[in-house]
Amino acid sequence: MEILKICLTAILSIIELFFLTKIMGKRQVSQLSLFDYINGITIGSIAADMAFSPLEECWKPAVAIVIYGVFAVLFSVLANKSIKFRRFFVGKAVILMDNGTLYRENFKKSKLDLNEFLTQCRINGYFNIDDLQTVVMEPNGQLSFLPKSTLRPMNPQDMGMHPEKETSPIVVVSDGEILFENLKACGKNEVWLRKELKIGKIFTAFVNNDELSVYEMNEEKNDNDIYS
Repeated sequence: MEILKICLTAILSIIELFFLTKIMGKRQVSQLSLFDYINGITIGSIAADMAFSPLEECWKPAVAIVIYGVFAVLFSVLANKSIKFRRFFVGKAVILMDNGTLYRENFKKSKLDLNEFLTQCRINGYFNIDDLQTVVMEPNGQLSFLPKSTLRPMNPQDMGMHPEKETSPIVVVSDGEILFENLKACGKNEVWLRKELKIGKIFTAFVNNDELSVYEMNEEKNDNDIYS
């Protein structure tokens, strides 16, 4: 009987977290502000307590989760409406390096030491910081790098070229099933698709600029460990 109660409260906490996540929105961990991060940990901790709470008392942590969720949504709305509120609670970008100058006080403010800074530079492909014009720490703790204009990758505009506008490929077959809505969105139909398909079992296929790319279903294993 006790196991059934735990299962029921755990399911209830999962359902509540699911709907709360839908309301709060989806963001990657790297995009979370400090407040969002702490709030998420707290909600997860309360949800774990709820899973082991007596059935008649599980409403208490459930209410606490809702309160945290409401405040998270409220803070998000206020941050979108007020720049001052956003800068106070979310923070603002800090310039760590600009035009060959490293700003020590900004390093202290960002709680970042020089070794960690250089490590992040190398991870992002800059082994020589002389190649960098500006480095900024974003409010979410990530570093953004602006290379010097003479060292940045060349693009078509630099060469006076004007390539055609890129379009996003539309998946029309997924796991062997035809996605009819996507097929319609790219102006094609099932008759055209089946005519274009030359092989039997399709894993996925997509249309890009009226051209069909097809990947066959392959049941073989690839045990090559060259990426280990």
